[in-house]
Amino acid sequence: MRAHKPLGTTPISRIVSPFLRFARLEAASGVLLLLASAAALILANSPWSGAWAALWHADITVGLGGRLFTRPVEFWINDGLMTVFFFVVGLEIKREILVGELSSPRKAVLPAAAALGGMAAPAAIYALLNLGGPGAPGWAIPMATDIAFALGVLALVGAAVPAGLKVFLAALAIVDDLGAVLVIAIFYTERIWWPALGAGALVLGVLAAANLLGVRRPLPYALLGVVLWAAMLSSGVHATLTGVLLALTLPARARIDTGRFLRICAEALRQFRAAGPSREDEPTNEGHHAALAALEDASEAVQTPLQRLERLLHGWVVFAIMPLFALANAGVRLEGAAGFGKPAAVGVLLGLVVGKPLGILLLSWAAVRLGIADLPKGVAWTHLAGAGMLAGIGFTMSLFVAGLAFGATPLLDQAKLGILGASAFSGVAGGITLRRALRPGMPKGA
Repeated sequence: MRAHKPLGTTPISRIVSPFLRFARLEAASGVLLLLASAAALILANSPWSGAWAALWHADITVGLGGRLFTRPVEFWINDGLMTVFFFVVGLEIKREILVGELSSPRKAVLPAAAALGGMAAPAAIYALLNLGGPGAPGWAIPMATDIAFALGVLALVGAAVPAGLKVFLAALAIVDDLGAVLVIAIFYTERIWWPALGAGALVLGVLAAANLLGVRRPLPYALLGVVLWAAMLSSGVHATLTGVLLALTLPARARIDTGRFLRICAEALRQFRAAGPSREDEPTNEGHHAALAALEDASEAVQTPLQRLERLLHGWVVFAIMPLFALANAGVRLEGAAGFGKPAAVGVLLGLVVGKPLGILLLSWAAVRLGIADLPKGVAWTHLAGAGMLAGIGFTMSLFVAGLAFGATPLLDQAKLGILGASAFSGVAGGITLRRALRPGMPKGA
């Protein structure tokens, strides 16, 4: 019998495979985000800091039908590419509500309660420290959790982390993101131009109708999404919220069920075998082509558009958009490190480092004590404390909200110092706490 080479042994695959193995690591996106943040900090404090800042303020012009639209690079990242980030967030929220950890009241209570406490306590701490001061608009900055960083640190802790803790932290972050989206929509919209908002509502209605009519191809949704983005941008509501609204209109039902999928696959494989064998260096024949086309169609039909797009875009978001956002936004001049003592920086720092774990633990304890929720299997309170600390890694969403709250003012740099300091401390403290909790011989209920 002729021996076949294993799949993926071509020269290009040998070059690419180390990068693919890295990308499959749970911690990979967090590592890349950390490297991008470090690069932004170094360049912002280097002799090339002026050129680095100028890069993000350089204009890019797009045009359609003779109409030109000019905005700086920073805008295209923060208002354009981050819309894709929010689109994936919206897909995750919808999936979790339909079939995930938020799909039933009993499963949703613990992460929802934890997220509520993890949003309320940091906001309250920040607000108390900045009451009546210039930093008051930034109260929502410490409310957020960066899921990529948090799960990345959790993966670095080791394989002994209970699966229930990963699910809990991911579900908490999803609810957290939903809260952040609502806060942005309600509290960080300065003015509303109603005709544009009405146009956006009309486009949203068309998108919903497309879903009801069974439109499953991504292209119509993408084109209408661009129109919705332009309408939201003109209305005064932050354009990135388009991503969440668009995600909610995506079909979440498969065209065929698993039983029919299995029958189609069985018949296609029978046809493939009947078409005869082919060698590795020969093209497949017509019978093979027909069977493969049937398998391909069935594979697409058994997946929902929501699942396909989430899987397709997830890599682009965590390995391209989020690091690019970090490069554009994480840079802060450390010569202004005295800003660490300012109320805005202290409020963010204490909100994330103290408020996050405190709020998460208090409301989680209350939910379990009241009998409306249970701790996940294999998860003790020390594990939950460590996860609460990891939730203090605000980073991406916190930087985003800080930009909305303060714009290009000295307060923005103060907030960035608080975010970076708190995220670093929370990641280290959470990782150490979890490692100690997972040591052999540690009491189960500790």
